[in-house]
Amino acid sequence: MACSGVVADGDCIVSYNNLKLKHDKRYIIYAFTADNKRIVIESEGTKDKTYDDFKQALLASHEPRYAVVDFEFEHDESGAKQEKVLFIFWSPDTAPVKRKMLFASSKDAIRKPLDGVYQEIQCNDEGDLLFEEIKKKVQK
Repeated sequence: MACSGVVADGDCIVSYNNLKLKHDKRYIIYAFTADNKRIVIESEGTKDKTYDDFKQALLASHEPRYAVVDFEFEHDESGAKQEKVLFIFWSPDTAPVKRKMLFASSKDAIRKPLDGVYQEIQCNDEGDLLFEEIKKKVQK
């Protein structure tokens, strides 16, 4: 439980473990329930979805979201194809301050149980979500 009192549904962790171990999904987007007491799965993308599909699904809500994405890219130096599981903390600059504060204070409720995440990345505008921007952060 996070300091905000919000808890993540068990399905959130089960679905994440399937993404991580079975690579059966491209992404999972998490949101709050209407009463702001639980974090639940808002949407999932099948493995045939692209990073752009993920980005569009995330941007569609116009609200803060947590997400996990199986990020596939070709490394700039080695040319090797790589796949990394990333945790994205999406908090758009245009979202109401109270909403952003609730998401920030509740992040640990969903992030801590997600073992094996390669990197956590915070994004605040559409530019932060560009494939090349994420790739730069992952290759550092």
